[in-house]
Amino acid sequence: MPGDTVTELPETQNHDRILILDFGSQVTQLIARRVRETGVFCEVWPFNKATDETVAAFRPRGVILSGGPSSVVETGTPRAPDVVFSLGVPVLGICYGEQTMCAQLGGRVESADHREFGRATIDVVDDCLLFEGVWHSGLQVDVWMSHGDRVSALPDGFRVVARTGSAPFAAIADDERRYYGVQFHPEVLHTPDGAALLRQFVRGVAGCRGDWTMAAFKQEAMNAIREQVGSGRVICGLSGGVDSAVAAVLIHEAIGDQLTCIFVDTGLLRKGEAEQVVRLFRESYNIPLVAVDAGPTFLGRLEGVDDPEQKRKIIGKTFIDVFEEQAKAAGGADFLAQGTLYPDVIESVSFAGGPSVTIKSHHNVGGLPERMNMKLVEPLRALFKDEVRALGYELGLPAHFVTRHPFPGPGLAVRIPGMITPERIAVLQQADAIYLDEIRKAGLYDEIWQAFAVLLPVRTVGVMGDSRTYDWACALRAVTSTDGMTADYYPFPHDFLGRVANRIINEVRGINRVTYDITSKPPGTIEWE
Repeated sequence: MPGDTVTELPETQNHDRILILDFGSQVTQLIARRVRETGVFCEVWPFNKATDETVAAFRPRGVILSGGPSSVVETGTPRAPDVVFSLGVPVLGICYGEQTMCAQLGGRVESADHREFGRATIDVVDDCLLFEGVWHSGLQVDVWMSHGDRVSALPDGFRVVARTGSAPFAAIADDERRYYGVQFHPEVLHTPDGAALLRQFVRGVAGCRGDWTMAAFKQEAMNAIREQVGSGRVICGLSGGVDSAVAAVLIHEAIGDQLTCIFVDTGLLRKGEAEQVVRLFRESYNIPLVAVDAGPTFLGRLEGVDDPEQKRKIIGKTFIDVFEEQAKAAGGADFLAQGTLYPDVIESVSFAGGPSVTIKSHHNVGGLPERMNMKLVEPLRALFKDEVRALGYELGLPAHFVTRHPFPGPGLAVRIPGMITPERIAVLQQADAIYLDEIRKAGLYDEIWQAFAVLLPVRTVGVMGDSRTYDWACALRAVTSTDGMTADYYPFPHDFLGRVANRIINEVRGINRVTYDITSKPPGTIEWE
């Protein structure tokens, strides 16, 4: 998908599909997730990377136009490809998507004197196919708005089906052509009936079958792996996380001993993690596995480094060096398997000249160092994180492994601001293990997207046993999220936090103060570095 054009994701040709054209909204991924939740496959394409030819070739059963930060009333702002309105399939425009649809079909959009941001109540004034089974005329319903411009004149064939005082065209419908527009955002949780509206669009309006299941994906992905690999050999880098583990088990089911996994212990993993990964893959799956303890190499190269970006670069380069060395020792391979996910693909696409910029670049998207001379196998490239977990269950991975919280590639290095030493790593591993243990004992682990401890580069004065201490401060972090793009802190009861702090201070030599991070994302990030 990175590059000048979009490319169709594999293992989807036999399913009904929805195409989502992205105009730069920060919540476009949520549209895709809501569509996938209905059992319907979809893809997100940047509006300016989609051509009339590629859209037609994709053969979507329906098209959704996302929101975005631009203004339709300005010249040179994004528009949908003309083919969207000549395919004869349903179209749903959301916020900016509604506005550009109206402008392109002969309506009019203007800057509004009164903007709407946040919760709003709309009046449903007429019935339409989009509302069937969800809303009916006469209802007042809550939605989430985020717009400055508004539609001021409808194209021929459209009628108003919902309005607010400041948005007289809050929802519009053309049932004959099956074109619909909403000024609000049905994809966000703040629109309580939004998921039901999107389901009605893809299943009721577009008539999609809802046959996108992990059981079907598993078999289709295995067939695609066999076709791509043939009799070649594959190596897979196991990180200890869910994504690489699921990818490895899936590939092994497809091609058996043609796969060799390489697990690099960077010395920056959670307490006991290396042993758990090796035991799972050697004892439970009998997958050929090369495990290497490279901790001294990583720590040697990180000595004296405190800049977070420099840490990441050193860790990334060192991992490649170690991985290449082990791959050669294992006899080499024709293919490299990676646990690339669909959000990685979406986020790594830059809207060159468009309304959005790359959110972040991912180490596992965009190719390999040329010297490695291997082709990529990325069997999870079409999946979101929750779908990967569902596939993990389908493959028989144990629940405690499938539900593991995300863990960053650089490991504990980004949870130790400042210099990294073996002593500081050991202190953080112990504190982190106690924190996660208490979360599991309280039955809260599965309610939390990610939880971890951070060892701060701050020493504080304390008192223990009538003696003065001067030790490290520790921060605890726990967030809730659906996709990791936005997050809020988890509201632990104070007695829980007190219990965790007491255990850490009493059991971990080197920490005498514990704090809890209540920063949301944005403005903060989930990780500290």
